[in-house]
Amino acid sequence: MPPLARTAWLEIDLDAIAANLGAIRRAVERMSGPSVRVEPVVKADAYGHGLVPVALALERDGADGLGVATLDEALELRAARVSLPLLVLYPVPRELATIAAEQSITVTVGDADAAAELLEALRRRPADRPLRVQLEVETGLGRGGVAAADAAALATLLGAAPEVELVGIWSHLQAPADAALTGRQVDRFEAATSNAATPRHLSASGGLLAGAPVYEAVRPGLAIYGIDPDDLLDPEGRQTVGLDLELRPAMSLRARPVRVAELPAGWGVSYGPSWRTERPSRIATLPLGYGDGWPREASNRADALVRGRRVPLVGTVAMDAVMADVTDIPGPPVTTDDVFTLLGADERSPAAPIGVHELARARNTIAWEVTTSMSARLGRVYYRAAVPVGLRTLSALALAGPRETWPGSSSGTATSASWRSTRS
Repeated sequence: MPPLARTAWLEIDLDAIAANLGAIRRAVERMSGPSVRVEPVVKADAYGHGLVPVALALERDGADGLGVATLDEALELRAARVSLPLLVLYPVPRELATIAAEQSITVTVGDADAAAELLEALRRRPADRPLRVQLEVETGLGRGGVAAADAAALATLLGAAPEVELVGIWSHLQAPADAALTGRQVDRFEAATSNAATPRHLSASGGLLAGAPVYEAVRPGLAIYGIDPDDLLDPEGRQTVGLDLELRPAMSLRARPVRVAELPAGWGVSYGPSWRTERPSRIATLPLGYGDGWPREASNRADALVRGRRVPLVGTVAMDAVMADVTDIPGPPVTTDDVFTLLGADERSPAAPIGVHELARARNTIAWEVTTSMSARLGRVYYRAAVPVGLRTLSALALAGPRETWPGSSSGTATSASWRSTRS
């Protein structure tokens, strides 16, 4: 791999993502048989893990399709030669419907007026093939979709229009751990789709793990990356309901210090200062901050691992820096050659990692935000069998290995120029 441009980076374990995909597939096969499609969601830069590298890996590892939130995410995948079926989970601008059709991208429809406008746009600018559409049904989330009572009529309209092909019907659960609420949503979905001739899907990660119906497909998001949804956990981070798939987290955040300095007692650290040394202290400056997705809310509330031990992160988080108090690390003094872990496991203490849910509690947020807030300027190093096989930075994407390792890449390595061309 080319050298990293900075000493803070994310490590992405592609074997963990493959293992999670396999665990989910085995679970749905036990529940409903082998015909259930597993279509992971890779929106928001694959939940911060890297859209194109993760999508290519999932394609290699046997995913049946992928879900995204926006049309430009789908177009980026097509530009990277991802050939899996793609579903955009939110409505797209009607002016771009022809582009979606020509790129074999399935779009969501959840409103009769919007559907009419979409059909009119396709008539004005015909595509060379019907636009694939899926119908979203409002069953209780209160966010999108056609009312359950109107779903059949809209499905009939779409089914009769030559400009589109209706290929699925779906809804989304509001609180999968709430059995009563989920039951009411399932009842509404069943009533709205009882006569549907197209595949249906309802369960994302929470619904799948909580035991909601899977129908013909599931669309795991957070679980693909090895993380249990927050609402299925108790305050200590233990799963309280549903399936235990023994998911493996795929993301770790590492850094090497840019400075390690001895500071006297009473010395302020970072802006404010919000923290001062109470004794002569050894302080390591790590080159990442809120510009990288490590937020100010974590100031003086989080730890890092170094040499298998926890150390506190001290002082106000800056845009580009956070400081660690390494005074109590035994042995030779910590130097700029030491690797710190801010998320994940240290190789010297693999049984005591810093997990996503721990960081979420420190920030008063949820696991989804912890990973998706990781900035694009953090380099991402991709591993299989503990060997680096890919690197994504702001300026380049390099994919190592044979063609079959990275389907969608025309050769073993994608150059920075070809990568830039996919990120218009």
